[in-house]
Amino acid sequence: MFHFYNTLTRQQERFTPGEIIRLYTCGPTIYDHAHIGNFRAYVFEDLLQRHLEARGNIVNRVMNLTDVDDKTIRGARTQKVPLQEYTARYKKAFFEDCVALRLRPANSYPAATDPENIEAMVVMIQTLVEKGHAYQAEDHSVYFRIASFPRYGQLAHVDLDAQRTSVRIKNDEYTKEEIADFALWKAWNEEDGDVAWESPWGRGRPGWHIECSAMATRLLGDTIDIHCGGIDNMFPHHEAEIAQCECVSGQTFVRLWMHCAHLMVDGMKMAKSAGNFYTVRELLESGWNGREIRYVLLSVHYRMPLNFTMEGLEAARHSLYRIDEWKRRLEDFTRNTSTSAHPLLENCGSVRLEDFFIALDDDLNISAALAVLFDVIRESHRLLDHKALSGEEVIALLVWWNRVDSILAVTLDSLNEEIPKEVQQLISLRQEARDSKNWIESDRLREAIQAHGWMIKDTKNEQKLIPL
Repeated sequence: MFHFYNTLTRQQERFTPGEIIRLYTCGPTIYDHAHIGNFRAYVFEDLLQRHLEARGNIVNRVMNLTDVDDKTIRGARTQKVPLQEYTARYKKAFFEDCVALRLRPANSYPAATDPENIEAMVVMIQTLVEKGHAYQAEDHSVYFRIASFPRYGQLAHVDLDAQRTSVRIKNDEYTKEEIADFALWKAWNEEDGDVAWESPWGRGRPGWHIECSAMATRLLGDTIDIHCGGIDNMFPHHEAEIAQCECVSGQTFVRLWMHCAHLMVDGMKMAKSAGNFYTVRELLESGWNGREIRYVLLSVHYRMPLNFTMEGLEAARHSLYRIDEWKRRLEDFTRNTSTSAHPLLENCGSVRLEDFFIALDDDLNISAALAVLFDVIRESHRLLDHKALSGEEVIALLVWWNRVDSILAVTLDSLNEEIPKEVQQLISLRQEARDSKNWIESDRLREAIQAHGWMIKDTKNEQKLIPL
């Protein structure tokens, strides 16, 4: 039984899945490389989808790509390239980062400039105009009439009467102090260059808010089950989505709203000017790997602010090493055990295995879930030390771990994939030195490997690497 916090009602509610869970997640605006703050939201959404599926549900997830807005047009003009060429490089980089962080692909990645989506936006705007919720102004742009939707502000709990409502806002983004009729269709101007589409209101382009509304309802229907995003998207973007969709369909747009909190870096807001602005690829180039970054981003509850630090990455590396060594020990123990069945195990010592999944049922309580995992690791080591686990029971633990990792996605796929190439080369050279009993060279190479952040533990048959 799922219980998730609904941003709309500000309380935890029971969530009952239907035959297919329709999940919409706000994707990136592809005007630059996505930063780790963006990926905090995408990792949270990935965790949610994986847990829903691990509980036996079918999820149809749609993630949009915003490839036309003020930022993308400005970037293309600055670099003097066509909009599609400009956004293509960042779209490619985004998917590369998704692979690095082991994010499960969405069922669909609609882009705002796809012809079928532009058509859906125009149809939605026409309906809003016909119903009196939108109008074309003197500047030829079409605006949503906020006064026609009294519930505007319900998601962010904004008091419209206390806000300024006399100024229309044409920009894609605005703050609480500037609430106003927002643009659905922006009339073409010189700054847009060749970025424009024909419409009943003249040449122009869609506003940011209508893009998600049209793509979500086109692919998932008038009412979707869960809508996710970062808390910074709650207002005005998600608020505008509700107004647009419910004014068109007359139905509830979203059953459950889930938002993740901000990511901080070293206790401060991330900013290029502060020197604490990180992209995934920058961290990868610095020697961290994707599963370490993923672990940091998922290890704090999604509604709690996450303070991202280098020390946090170091801690993630050690936590993953504990998992790797535990899994390796289980596999070594079962090497001579054969069974045709997949045995089940309810408890590992004093720890109930199902508690991992029960914790995630409770609003994705990842802290409690990880506590169960490390309790299992500690207990199974103890039981193995006392020869109190059978081969079948250890196999059952590995079966349980596969269920757990279908959600966490942190298994070490291949040792060589995780260790930097220069370290792999040093290990090979040191093995040659050991084979020839050149202990002075072996010690020198040990120090060189340690300088790269890895410690070597020599066993009878191999050199085991341990991250420092």
